[in-house]
Amino acid sequence: MIKKIKVFIDANIPMYAAGQEHPNKVPSIKILESVSEGKIIGVTSTEVLQEILYRYWAINLLKKGLKVFNDFLQIVDDALPINFQIMCETRDILEKNDHQNIFPRDAIHAATMNYYGINCIATYDEHFRIFK
Repeated sequence: MIKKIKVFIDANIPMYAAGQEHPNKVPSIKILESVSEGKIIGVTSTEVLQEILYRYWAINLLKKGLKVFNDFLQIVDDALPINFQIMCETRDILEKNDHQNIFPRDAIHAATMNYYGINCIATYDEHFRIFK
C-alpha cells in the first residue's frame, strides 16, 4: 500500500485558487484538487483559517473570505488546533531565529507542523526554506 503524503496547506493556496488570474492560481487549484481527489492528505490549522478571514476582512471582502473559508474547509482533511505547546515552540523558534526575519505567524505554522509530524508545506512564502 502506498502511503499518501501529508501536506500542510498555507493560506495563500486557497486564496490564490479563489483569486484573479495570477501565475499561482492554476497550481493552487491543482494542489486543492489533489487533496479533494484523495491523492494527498491536506491539512491546515486554525491559524491559517484565521489568516484567511483576517485578510479578506482587511480588504473589505469578508463575504468572499467567508466563501473561501467554507470551501477550503470542505476540501482539507483536517484543521489542526493550536495549543500551548505549539505556542511555546513558536516562541523558541523566534528566539533561535531572530536574525532571519521569520514572521511569528510563520513560526506558528512551523511549530504546528513539527508538533503534528508534518514535513511538507504547500505555500508560496519563500522564507519557509529557512526551516529544515
